[in-house]
Amino acid sequence: MDACIIDGLELAVGRIRVVNVYVGLIGVGLAGSLLQAVVPGAYTLVVSTEIITGSYYTGRKREMQLTNMLFRMGVANDNAYQSIFLEEDNEGNRGTSLSKDLVAIAGKALKANLTTVGSFVLPVSEQLSFSAAVLARKVLRKRPIRPYVPAFHKALEHFCIHAGGRAVVDTMQRSLSLSDEHTEPSQMTFHRFGNTSSSSLWYELAYIEAKGRMHKGDRVWMIGFGSGYKCNSAVWRCI
Repeated sequence: MDACIIDGLELAVGRIRVVNVYVGLIGVGLAGSLLQAVVPGAYTLVVSTEIITGSYYTGRKREMQLTNMLFRMGVANDNAYQSIFLEEDNEGNRGTSLSKDLVAIAGKALKANLTTVGSFVLPVSEQLSFSAAVLARKVLRKRPIRPYVPAFHKALEHFCIHAGGRAVVDTMQRSLSLSDEHTEPSQMTFHRFGNTSSSSLWYELAYIEAKGRMHKGDRVWMIGFGSGYKCNSAVWRCI
């Protein structure tokens, strides 16, 4: 892919390396501005990391609680915050625990994300169908109405789904009515590299390009999940 546009800013993808879809997009915007101001041929490296979980403070000393307050971002409630949590077991061994509420929390986060993304990328016909379904559910509350899932594959050619596990990708495929080819980049990335966290999205994008499937005008939807609980999207258009 020669370049892409996000928020109206043209970026030469071949000259940018980005990690982490959560905060990486802010870095991409900054990198694009820098590339416009420097001499031709310059390169910009964007690297983002998030290693604060292990520094969570559980004590009562107020000045040491600042880190928790600064970095506890996007937390809607305690159940969401504790659905994926780094803690110690009874023997003092540190590890990551997954709560029984994780599936429900993830579903709510995904629903909110799809609603927001859909308003930007879906054709008018799909937006109207979705709005009508939401209205029907509010009016006919006592009647079981199956939620309407918009046909995102009508608006987007490629999908990069966070490769958190085969079950994660399979569930997304069923929920969004995607084809095997749509989820192939995610499945193959997980098969080859395992769960590489949010960086898996960039492996998947590279897979699509390597297969020669990316064409001018194509749009790519990256969707990532993570503790917090976070569900974030980025839509790119190949120019």
